[in-house]
Amino acid sequence: MLVAAAALLLGGGGLAVVATTALAGNSGTDAGAGHAQHTVAAGTVSCPDVGEALKTVPRAAQLQVSKGLASLDRQVADAYGKMTEGGGSEVLGKLKQQRQRTIGTMSDAIAKSAERPSYLAKLAGCKTKQDDTAQASAKSANGWTQWQDGGQDGSQDSGQDQNQDQNQGQVQGQDGGQDQNQGQDGGQDGGQQGQPGGPSPDDFADITSVQPNAGQPPFAAPNGDNASTGTFTTECGVNEEGHFNSDNVIVTPGVSNGAHHTHDYVGNTATDAFANDQKLADSDTTCKNGDLSTHYWPVLRKLDGTSEHKPGAGHDGNVGSVLTPATVTLQFRGSQAGDVQAMPRFLKIITGDAKAFTNGTKNANASWSCEGFENRQLKDKYPICPDGADVVRTFAFQNCWDGRSIDSGNHRDHMSFSDQAGNCPNGFTAVPQLVQRITYDVPQGNSFAVDSFPEQLHKPVTDHGDFINVMPDDLMSKAVNCINSGQTCT
Repeated sequence: MLVAAAALLLGGGGLAVVATTALAGNSGTDAGAGHAQHTVAAGTVSCPDVGEALKTVPRAAQLQVSKGLASLDRQVADAYGKMTEGGGSEVLGKLKQQRQRTIGTMSDAIAKSAERPSYLAKLAGCKTKQDDTAQASAKSANGWTQWQDGGQDGSQDSGQDQNQDQNQGQVQGQDGGQDQNQGQDGGQDGGQQGQPGGPSPDDFADITSVQPNAGQPPFAAPNGDNASTGTFTTECGVNEEGHFNSDNVIVTPGVSNGAHHTHDYVGNTATDAFANDQKLADSDTTCKNGDLSTHYWPVLRKLDGTSEHKPGAGHDGNVGSVLTPATVTLQFRGSQAGDVQAMPRFLKIITGDAKAFTNGTKNANASWSCEGFENRQLKDKYPICPDGADVVRTFAFQNCWDGRSIDSGNHRDHMSFSDQAGNCPNGFTAVPQLVQRITYDVPQGNSFAVDSFPEQLHKPVTDHGDFINVMPDDLMSKAVNCINSGQTCT
């Protein structure tokens, strides 16, 4: 196995090893498995999630907030790139100053129409975060230098909180500066770097070694006397049309490359950063039943070393050939507690968290498994499947709605999950639960990864799904009737 070591200077002056190594399972001669080499990063940049903290975003401030969130993401990605090149605590200090200016500008925009979100000022400082899986892998590999922590817990704050929040300044340019975590053109034998910043070999698990753990909904459909047991399935293909972009129409509308990773779309054909509700309603669809809804998720890539230097791909550290799903199933299910009511048109839902590696797993919600083993679900590992069994990604969306809003400031507060008995929180009501199930025929071994923000290191826990309900009202009514009457409909 080829092994190369470099140094990542963490805040506080400590050194940690960054390894470039072939993942287990990719070093053989099987062309289907690829020959890509992979960077296993020892740590990353962790910043408070400003978007997650937003409570209210007035319509008049939406574009400015979108630009601000996109700038914050670019600033973190650039800082992560500089850290991997040997930058130290001065990188985090500069990052904090940039974030203060951007957060200040966002706060100014919100304050023109609503109460100033002063709580955002506390979110400017960042730190480093240790990748424990990569560290464990590095310690066990032959020829590795021992790790040296950058601090007592492997992370360091960005410095003293001496700077006051600056509520002035311009939002940083969205394309300002070159991304320092760009992918390398590869796909050749002999040690080409394939997937910058992850994943680690320890991000994979043999599904046959996982204990059964999925006896509850959504992996077991609602059942019993009180449950609404019907299903409504909408068939929208597997993106044969090649509808891809790196936009994020829910979180950063009006901003190109707001996701910094590539999304795979089925359903509404007009979905991009500039698709408002009217544009979506006037669009065409890939769904056979006329459903105009938007379904999207990050692409899965075969780690074969190929790279396209464009936004969302090599430009943002996402390297490898995009894998087309073998199947995509979009099913709406009922509630364990009783009937469901119709979703409002243009309801927007995000499940999972694209920044769960640095944010923590509170909102992580994607599950990974293999065909034939779906009673075994993984949250923070990619599955290694037996020969002939496809990889399965499952996104089970929130199934309780607040009855008022089609969206919220952080794109989460208007939706919630029911408890195991199907009961929604106070003030929420049950709506059909969307379950997106996507399968892939992947090469054997540790040979694939989900697209991510650069600093999220392609961790499986960062996987996420997005949905905008653009069903015509009569189709939504049909879906609800099917579910509540216990029928199986398409």
